Amino acid sequence: MKIKVLAFGIAKDIFGNSSVNMELANDALVCNLKYTLEQQYPRLKQLSSYMVAVNNEYALAEDTIHATDEIAIIPPVSGG
Repeated sequence: MKIKVLAFGIAKDIFGNSSVNMELANDALVCNLKYTLEQQYPRLKQLSSYMVAVNNEYALAEDTIHATDEIAIIPPVSGG
C-alpha cells in the first residue's frame, strides 16, 4: 500500500521535505514503518526519540497502519 508520511520539526530536514510517500505491506505495523523510514533516512536513528501519530493520535509500535490513515512523524521537542 502507498502511504503519505507528514514530517514536522527536524524530521522535515531529515526527509528534505514536509512529507514523503512510502510503500508498505498491507496492514503494516507502526514498528514496520519506523524500520523502513530508518533504513531510508538513517539520521532518524540519531534522534533521542520520535513518535508516530496515526490519525492525529500517538501510535504504539504494534498499531496497524491502513492506506487511508494520516501518518505523521513527531520529533522530540524542547521547551523552557
